Amino acid sequence: MPEGDTIYRSARALAKVLTGKHVTKFDTGYAHLATVNDDRPVAGRIIEKVEANGKWLLMHFSGDLILVTHMLMSGSWHIYKTGEKWWSPRKAMRALIEVDGWQAVAFNVPVAEFHTAASLARKSSVPRLGPDILSDSYTTDIGFHALQERAASHPEDEIANVLLNQRVIAGLGNVYKSEVAFAARVHPFRHMSTLSMDEMRQMADVSQRYMKANILDGSGDGIITYSGNRRTTHSANREERLWVYGRRGKECRRCGGIIEYRKQGPGARSTYWCPECQPWVGEGEAVKGRDTPIRRTRMSC
Repeated sequence: MPEGDTIYRSARALAKVLTGKHVTKFDTGYAHLATVNDDRPVAGRIIEKVEANGKWLLMHFSGDLILVTHMLMSGSWHIYKTGEKWWSPRKAMRALIEVDGWQAVAFNVPVAEFHTAASLARKSSVPRLGPDILSDSYTTDIGFHALQERAASHPEDEIANVLLNQRVIAGLGNVYKSEVAFAARVHPFRHMSTLSMDEMRQMADVSQRYMKANILDGSGDGIITYSGNRRTTHSANREERLWVYGRRGKECRRCGGIIEYRKQGPGARSTYWCPECQPWVGEGEAVKGRDTPIRRTRMSC
């Protein structure tokens, strides 16, 4: 599933082959994109920039035209040399950008829109994103303060849902959500009001470290959009790449406990955790050794 690291790698690869090039052909499977192209042709424009913002990918053309795409669960961008056979059928094509020697093709992308700078600023989703974990400006302090603000304004929010909330911090998806909570030893169903300053800081830090570790491939001159399944454990064994995600009923790699699983949030997203490493904290007995008061009770999961 595309998360912020996937979109970042895609934007980086697209930028390498498209930036500064004239568009020689544009095609689309979407009527609303075709209508804009009829009025303001894409062919002939220069691609000025390709960038990722959280889980959004933005392609900037000369003449104030921006193609904004979101992959959701199934979309992807592919890069081909001109004349090379596509890996997906043409019926799955949603947008085609062709420049001298290269084709960039968006397959099964469910959200694709043209914007001007002004209309993009008015769009509610993109301008209101929280700090992008993979941006050059992101720091642990910035992520920490974003979580602090959410805890103050929405104390009853469950932390795993907050980690998925792109308006708090942008880029994390369902895999990282469980992995980051595990790394910080935080039960994913805990309310924000129960989190210590140290736990929030750990999650802000781990989020960046995990995601940056998964974008190292492709940072050189080569054109790489996929680097295999993401890893958080540093293990070279592909069967041991994650701490808890997708490991329901298996032994915890840290303590030997049994990994648990439960649906969570409005989208009923899959959440995994170790009940030994990530004990429940709520109202009740105080937990010692923290930098803020936190209280614990049992939770039936």
